[in-house]
Amino acid sequence: MKRLNIALLAGGDSSEREIALQSAAQIRQALDAGKYNVMTIDIQGRDWHYTTPEGRSYPFDKNDFSITVESTKTLFDYALILIHGTPGEDGKLQGYLDMMGIPYSSCGMVSSAITFDKIACKRMLAGTGIPMAREMLIRRGDTPDPAAMVARLGLPMFVKPNASGSSFGVTKVKTEAEILPAIEAAFKESNAVLAEEFIDGREMGCGVMIAGGKEYVFPVTEIVSKKEFFDYQAKYTAGFSDEITPAPISEEIRRQLNEMTLKAYKTCNCRGVVRVDFIVRTDGTPYLIEINSIPGMSAGSIVPKQAAYMGMSLGELYDIIIQDTYSKRA
Repeated sequence: MKRLNIALLAGGDSSEREIALQSAAQIRQALDAGKYNVMTIDIQGRDWHYTTPEGRSYPFDKNDFSITVESTKTLFDYALILIHGTPGEDGKLQGYLDMMGIPYSSCGMVSSAITFDKIACKRMLAGTGIPMAREMLIRRGDTPDPAAMVARLGLPMFVKPNASGSSFGVTKVKTEAEILPAIEAAFKESNAVLAEEFIDGREMGCGVMIAGGKEYVFPVTEIVSKKEFFDYQAKYTAGFSDEITPAPISEEIRRQLNEMTLKAYKTCNCRGVVRVDFIVRTDGTPYLIEINSIPGMSAGSIVPKQAAYMGMSLGELYDIIIQDTYSKRA
């Protein structure tokens, strides 16, 4: 394969922007400069730009997917998407790239949109046999009834944005009086809110990828939060969580988690590397929480640790992804 010009699409418009920039910086460092000419394109709204090491900024040309720096024009062969949240994880960028005929590293447009929308993802997985928490969806303009929510879901419950990540806007609600403020907090991150029953158990995450005709199911990681739940601080601040890879679980639970992870990946027609999160109930039953179509790749993220345990560097991981998805370009 020729040395590819890769646009590493970073940043984005969500509350996860800073984490996405950290993920992109780590992947940029891991990629082999002998194989790839990588330029990081920071996307924020309509402002797409490349910044040189000297600090000079140049606008990205969305008409032909190129950048011109000091009269030298680079046409990109490939897009490596490292944007958590919108527009990188919800299908918007993928739709643009499909129209431009540019191959890219993540799930396709429809798969991205479905997995990012929590209720749509749960509906997609209904009938697969994968257990999931009971839920209620609240849309803008609805009049939520806290008493009815407690009657259906019990307490405590989780109230979360229907389309968001990194636990922004998520509240573990313990009393009926906390429900409406929690809904308002979640609406700051999404146009719909999901209330789910609390599943008492241990949190697990499992990376997965199908590429080159081979299935890669990564080791399961147990996430032990030192906060009320695995919130933003626990995810990204050292000392607030322990992430144990491989998880200290029975072989039977590990097998179930691996099978459910692969089933969810295939059912949602995912592509590239994905992380599927679960709560393993105290009786040993795994409940799927969500699918992360562009999982974190910063120094503290779970998938890089899982890959390292498998003996795979991030550079090798993305070599596999790039070779597989570039070969399938239109």
